[in-house]
Amino acid sequence: MQFETLVQALDENRGEERFIGIINGQGQEKIITFESLAKRALGLLHILQERGIKTGDYLILFLNDNEQMIDVFWACQYGGIIPVPLAVGISDQHRQKVLSVANKLENVYLYTDRKNLIKLSSTAQDSSAQLIYKRISKNVLLTDEVTDISTPGKVADVKTEDISFIQFSSGSTGSPKGVVLKHRNLLANIDGIKTDASFTTNDISLSWMPLTHDMGLIGFHINPIVCNYSHYIMRTDLFVRRPLYWLTAASEKKANVLCSPNFGYKHFLNAYRRRGLEDIDLSHVRLIFNGAEPISVELCRQFTQELCKFGLPETSMFPVYGLAEASLAVSFPQVNSDLYYETAKRQSLTIGQQVELNGHAETGVKLVSVGTPITHCTVRISDHDGNALPDGTIGHIHISGKNVTEEIIGDDGTIFYAGGWLDTGDLGLITNNQLFITGRYKEILFVNGQNYYPHDIEESLYEIDGLELGKVVVVGVSAKQSNLEEIIVFILHKGDLESFKSVSAEAKTNINQLFGIEVNHVIPIKKVPKTTSGKIQRSLLADEYIDGKFAPTLQLLDSIKEFVETPHEELQDDELIRSVYQVCKEALPDKTFSINDSLLELGASSLALVEIHAGLDELFPGIIDITDLVEHPTISDLAKYLHSKDALIV
Repeated sequence: MQFETLVQALDENRGEERFIGIINGQGQEKIITFESLAKRALGLLHILQERGIKTGDYLILFLNDNEQMIDVFWACQYGGIIPVPLAVGISDQHRQKVLSVANKLENVYLYTDRKNLIKLSSTAQDSSAQLIYKRISKNVLLTDEVTDISTPGKVADVKTEDISFIQFSSGSTGSPKGVVLKHRNLLANIDGIKTDASFTTNDISLSWMPLTHDMGLIGFHINPIVCNYSHYIMRTDLFVRRPLYWLTAASEKKANVLCSPNFGYKHFLNAYRRRGLEDIDLSHVRLIFNGAEPISVELCRQFTQELCKFGLPETSMFPVYGLAEASLAVSFPQVNSDLYYETAKRQSLTIGQQVELNGHAETGVKLVSVGTPITHCTVRISDHDGNALPDGTIGHIHISGKNVTEEIIGDDGTIFYAGGWLDTGDLGLITNNQLFITGRYKEILFVNGQNYYPHDIEESLYEIDGLELGKVVVVGVSAKQSNLEEIIVFILHKGDLESFKSVSAEAKTNINQLFGIEVNHVIPIKKVPKTTSGKIQRSLLADEYIDGKFAPTLQLLDSIKEFVETPHEELQDDELIRSVYQVCKEALPDKTFSINDSLLELGASSLALVEIHAGLDELFPGIIDITDLVEHPTISDLAKYLHSKDALIV
């Protein structure tokens, strides 16, 4: 049956047969049937309406809890309220984004918990942010105020042309763009997903992707509701802390459809190689969606080869391409097909140029096929002016179709083209009827499943003495060793390397505190390369880094580092310090540090900080918050903080 709205889909599929399994930890699970979800959503709608929230109003969802998220999302669908899901995260960037988004919307309300509201208040420092916070703070509904949901709300007359929700871009703090998705966009895309990925009511999916991400929300929650199959939603931080439990749970639940971006496979394999895995059965898995980040051929191979011993079919890896502007999916490969890739000469990856492909050669850039456009979606490769380019030519990836949005809040006039075409911002080519993604035109950085804009990161460093506009260049580079994108910061520096160390450490700390991402290298350069029109040539610096031009500089910087291994005697006198050090060492096995070194300056990523927090929480339950790791960045400081809390080793 083809539904007109998401409301109709849930109503038609209401029943006790299908369910959502909420996984908050091992042994911490809750089953919510589709029937129960509908009743809970209607009860919550009554409370929203009592607070004065009306059809057409916006409701920002700023929640950590997946159960609360799905309840309020569907309450909004029933009431014609427009939900705006935003990630809570662990950095100020996420809270600043809430204020930025709220400033773009009229009749906007906020649904959050008391703890996150307090943190949001503390983020509003300058006068403009305080004004935004003052406005939205009058329209806040806190989760702990929701107690009785026994009375159903009044269902709105929702139409297929109505807005279902708005997905804001995950990267820019200053001016995030909001993708407006209507019911008909979503249902057209889900129809294509169902057809081209062969979904049936017998499927069972499991995802740890956040419900603020389009893959998590649309692909692994809305899609199962519309297609009427059961699904499990695992807390994202649970996967980060215990990545092995992802596939252990998949085995236990007999889930046959999974997903992860590139970094998730790497994170899982790192834990698997350190700790191993109990005997599990993955023979029932038919699809593992691989998207949201550039896809690594080597990582796909490593993952499937390592897990084939547990029965994982080699053809289960399912590399896909999608984005929120397409209501999620753009292209899929054939189900049960082998991983298909081509190797291209790096020098031929230029817009308007025919790409030189060399099959499966070992040298060159390996490009994974993401298949063909799904039903209802059309793809073309275009030049800068929107003219179609022939097969085999690099160009801008444009999409059109019933699933593609027609409105983006914050559109700068460069997104939409005549004929209903939308510029994805990505570059690629089509050859042999297969779509290949080669890069991002605007050089968005992909880190841990999130998008970050170089300009935002560069601006955050201008407060450092001596750094100003044009002297800092942030670049993302695909790394062969890790199969992940490395973040490189280039800084114009005229002095010696000894004096550069403090600049490098401060830059790493600033970026880690604001964005929660790890900088792989900070490199001094004598000149910032620019085009004749004054634009920074990021790609030139990236190519020089790949070609090894900066290797001697990095070796010299390594040779003068002051970070040394913590002497054994430093740990002897304090059992608490020893315990904290051991937790940090397990989370940062490749780092060398003392108890007085800042973990942020060392480049501990947000993933590592979550692992450290999880380890400390096991030792000292409920005492330490993840934000305490930013406020007390050294082991010594952490130990003093824990002593002040009278923490005991258990």
